[in-house]
Amino acid sequence: MWPRSEPKEITVTEPAAQAPAPEAAAAPAPAADARIGIEDFLKVELRVAKVREAAAMPKSKKLIRLLVDAGDPEPRTILAGIAEGYQPEQLVGKTIVIVANLKPRPMMGLESNGMVLAASGPGQPPILVAADDSLPPGTRVG
Repeated sequence: MWPRSEPKEITVTEPAAQAPAPEAAAAPAPAADARIGIEDFLKVELRVAKVREAAAMPKSKKLIRLLVDAGDPEPRTILAGIAEGYQPEQLVGKTIVIVANLKPRPMMGLESNGMVLAASGPGQPPILVAADDSLPPGTRVG
């Protein structure tokens, strides 16, 4: 149907060395593949948690102190940078998703024992990842 063309030999020549343009010199290097394997993902323990108490953190515009029931014998304290999207009283009773197996982290004189999952876009306040209220605290998410 189509006439067959014979492959042609192509010669590649190197361009003369030039100083990089200022924009090219400032461009960041391409990011390495940051994907993780399933083995690493399975190490992250996502759990359903119920917010029992919430309070603004003095001297902070972003942090709220949460006391959550994550299915453990004792409630845990989590400091979350969500104050731009929520008042503390809005959070009490919410069923949220947390990362339960993070190492404790000292913050503003308290120890945070987990991380809440939240989403936000450029210029938008954070929105918590919520779970169905029928799920009991401590239920694994995955």
